[in-house]
Amino acid sequence: MFRQRLAAWVLTAATAAAAFGGSAAPLSAGLLPVSVSVTPESGKFRWTYAIVLPTDSQLQSGNYFTIYDFKGFNAGSVVAPDGWTFTTDNVGPTPVLVTPTDDATVPNLSFKYAGPTIDAGQTGLGNFWAVSDFGLKTDSFFTAQTNRTSDGKVDTNITTTNVPVPSGGTVPPGVPEPTTLLLAGLGLPCVALLRRARRTPA
Repeated sequence: MFRQRLAAWVLTAATAAAAFGGSAAPLSAGLLPVSVSVTPESGKFRWTYAIVLPTDSQLQSGNYFTIYDFKGFNAGSVVAPDGWTFTTDNVGPTPVLVTPTDDATVPNLSFKYAGPTIDAGQTGLGNFWAVSDFGLKTDSFFTAQTNRTSDGKVDTNITTTNVPVPSGGTVPPGVPEPTTLLLAGLGLPCVALLRRARRTPA
């Protein structure tokens, strides 16, 4: 009986996680923005994105990610870790096979990697930030191009992230937001409960 209740709970939790994630990227793909924080700075707002390379992805020179429709962007405010270059365009750049909504009147932020290959997996790539006139958030898209660890072929992904808006948004909490973290949080309790179920006599 306990095992049946446990199985039902796990199914419900997984369904809720999928519903919460909406159009977010699969857990196994590409680069992911694991947190977004906003810090007031001289009347403006510094938006910081912490980016992670998942375990089955490889980062090669030329790989990149794009944050779409970053309103109020302050030119010259971008900071990125060593080995990355920055460009801004109103459209793209967008990897093949993904179709984010992209307002052609609002700047996108794109970061391209130019360092040695990183294939250790589940690696924090550091913080990337840009300053905006605005501190309120809304949802927008994040796309990335990497390579698969298994065969080196190009891989692309799309998920959601937070970007600034002048009005109608909410104050960013500065905590992890993609589906990846929700599912990871669900995973550990589920494993513990399953182990307990195996030890409990029928």
